[in-house]
Amino acid sequence: MATHTTKMLIIGSGPAGLSAAIYGARAGLEPIVVQGLQPGGQLTITTDVENYPGFRDVIQGPWLMQEMQAQAEHVGTRMLWDTITSVDLSGPPFRAVGDSGDIYEGETLVIATGAQAKWLGVPGEEQLSGKGVSACATCDGFFYRGKKVVVIGGGNTAVEEALYLTNHSQDVTLIHRRDSLRAEKILQDRLFAHPNIKVLWNKAVERFVGDETGLTGVALRDTVTGAESLESTQGAFVAIGHAPATELFKGQLPVDAGGYLIVDPGTPKTSIPGVFACGDVMDHTYRQAVTAAGTGCMAALDAERFVALRQHEKVQSAAW
Repeated sequence: MATHTTKMLIIGSGPAGLSAAIYGARAGLEPIVVQGLQPGGQLTITTDVENYPGFRDVIQGPWLMQEMQAQAEHVGTRMLWDTITSVDLSGPPFRAVGDSGDIYEGETLVIATGAQAKWLGVPGEEQLSGKGVSACATCDGFFYRGKKVVVIGGGNTAVEEALYLTNHSQDVTLIHRRDSLRAEKILQDRLFAHPNIKVLWNKAVERFVGDETGLTGVALRDTVTGAESLESTQGAFVAIGHAPATELFKGQLPVDAGGYLIVDPGTPKTSIPGVFACGDVMDHTYRQAVTAAGTGCMAALDAERFVALRQHEKVQSAAW
């Protein structure tokens, strides 16, 4: 067991955590990034990325995260492989314990643990992920231009994704297991008024069907009659919500109804001075790599100010 100390401890290594690390390292905070269960975050399971600024051609998600990590290390970040199992936010210093038994202490803490899309867990879903099955229309919708697509879900996310997909497809179907939607009424009104969207009510997805070319359809079961059917499609978007990775912080930091960490509006500041949250762990609205990176930058700048203020206060008290 070892104790690692730093001016800026970062939990999570997706675009938010690594952007915080790059800015923090350049500010002399000598950040430590604890990488967690999924080093690189959600982008490591994303294949084609063509909406991250700076690349004219399609790039691969895992490659982008490798480059971000290399950049963070190049400017002075320490990357450590461990999974945090508990945190103590009564500092500073803020304390985290890893699965390895190692202890991590930071004068500031940046939480960038991200979120995971909720999946249906039905046959074919994992095998066809990235080959027609996706959980992010704004990430992948562009690849289905002119193709038939379906969206699975009944909340705000599902309706928003269906409406978004009409930018690329003339044939969008929303599949919902009940006979009414949970989405806000204004979104429902827009959905029902759109000529290119149809809704399949009382249908549960039993499995995703595909061949060597990728997804070809979704097998459905009527939740009222039990009848089975097959809806042909080239793209299926699972939109049943996201689960932010906030379990570590329950009881220590406030979360909203969806489990996302609450921050001061327009900032990454949590209710505890010196503790910052960035990326998908606090953003249930945009959930994009570029916005995650932006909030990571903000967290690092605020962490730098926090450290500088504490240093100034120490100097002032010593002068007295």
